[in-house]
Amino acid sequence: MTSTNSGAEFSRAATSRVAEAGGLRLRYHEAGPRDPAAPVLVMLHGGGPGASAWSAFGPLLPALTRHFRTLLVDQPGFGASDKPELDRDFYSFSAAAVAALLDALGVERAHVAGASLGGGACVRLALDHPGMVDRLLLMAPGGLALNVFTAEPSEGVRRLIEFGSRPEPTREDLRAFLTTLVHDPSYVTDDLVEERYAAALDPGARLGARRVGAAFAAWPHEAMLWREAHRVTRPTLLTWGREDRVNPLDGAFVALKAMPDARLHVFPRCGHLAFVERADAFVRLAVDFLTEPV
Repeated sequence: MTSTNSGAEFSRAATSRVAEAGGLRLRYHEAGPRDPAAPVLVMLHGGGPGASAWSAFGPLLPALTRHFRTLLVDQPGFGASDKPELDRDFYSFSAAAVAALLDALGVERAHVAGASLGGGACVRLALDHPGMVDRLLLMAPGGLALNVFTAEPSEGVRRLIEFGSRPEPTREDLRAFLTTLVHDPSYVTDDLVEERYAAALDPGARLGARRVGAAFAAWPHEAMLWREAHRVTRPTLLTWGREDRVNPLDGAFVALKAMPDARLHVFPRCGHLAFVERADAFVRLAVDFLTEPV
């Protein structure tokens, strides 16, 4: 296989693409084999201030594109994608947008991977468009987690709500939220805070956050994907950080029990972003799962 990118070409600008799909303008990043028969991997980022596909998964792109044509998608309401008012719950809206994007790109079937909020959208995609989904790789997915032992809302969700509710959130508000995402606080560098803070205060990002939040408030029951977990029949790998303070580990077990073809991998000494704190181990695990024989 010949790869579309190498070395310095794995950059935000070099991989950036825009498509019109389902009435929306969607930004995504693409890299990987030119071979049209190569497997496709679609990755959907989590939420939170300044979130985007590149900020979540950009560092993983070189390793993943050795095996897959990889698409990192800014979900509606985030990054450089459109930020419309939602006419249904977020997971359904995002899943429909991703399905339309795959149609526009001529992709009939793909592996789909999602972190947190993006994990919920991947689950809804598998429920609403099962023929499009090959395997599911879910990183502490939203909506599918049902906390058994942990009080709601979790520490991370409380910090997120606090940030969003302030008329003028500060860098320290953002640092407090970002620190709940990891087990090792050294990952929350000053540079990361500055980058995410600038992105979070962009007027478009603030509009998107309000509209996504409004959809969760308007359709709370539709966001409870754990009630439909038994209908997700695609092979699924659930991954979790043992010290997750956003979607705590106990939230995994209802989905693990209900989903017909699910398995769970727990990373020790990891928070919500195990794919950041244990990036190399995560990539090995993901590649093994997505390429193992049926």
